[in-house]
Amino acid sequence: MTVHRGGWRIILVVWATCSLLIWLILHFISCPYVSLPLVSLLIFLMGFVMFFFRVPSRVIPEGDDLVTAVADGEIVVLDRVYEPEYLKRECMQVSIYMDFFNVHVNFWPVSGRVTYYKYHPGKYFLAFLPKASELNEHTSVCMENDCGEVFFKQLAGTFCRRIECYAEVGKTGSRGKQCGIIKFGSRIDMYLPLDADIKVGLGEEVRACETVIAVLDKKRLKPSSN
Repeated sequence: MTVHRGGWRIILVVWATCSLLIWLILHFISCPYVSLPLVSLLIFLMGFVMFFFRVPSRVIPEGDDLVTAVADGEIVVLDRVYEPEYLKRECMQVSIYMDFFNVHVNFWPVSGRVTYYKYHPGKYFLAFLPKASELNEHTSVCMENDCGEVFFKQLAGTFCRRIECYAEVGKTGSRGKQCGIIKFGSRIDMYLPLDADIKVGLGEEVRACETVIAVLDKKRLKPSSN
């Protein structure tokens, strides 16, 4: 397990602040019934912030037609919807809600070329609410390969104030590689073709890179040039 490259600045700030507070508490508060719980809380915070930015090692299943989870979390939406921003057609929406204790690094769901990227400023409603998909701060990304298009959003939550996305139109991404991070509580919305074979259910816990969200229709694959 490693630490996300964008987390080191926050980790160093938190550790420096907590270290100073621990020194002040031990220096000025002589009562152990007060000082020890406070110090324990600060040590927990130092450990948690390191834990939050962890990047775990995952086993990535093989198959060009597989769509894997962008993030760890719980499936909170599984529905047929109309996607109005880019695809402009009906899709299957699969949404993953991340709490504070989930891995918040995000990973490409398929291998392919980025055909669309846009950042949307917005509000910070609770990420599991339906209106968060349109009103909250979010990024929108579409990837395309021979099996079709996969469109997904990184949504900020109430406590999230920073989304990082590495998508660039025209560049390629590989399934299971890092595509960004959402800090401190958030959600991923994935929009898949209607003919995709959905492999997850509502309320299911999923793991980024490892959990197969759907299998795309192989009939879309281009024939070999022999």
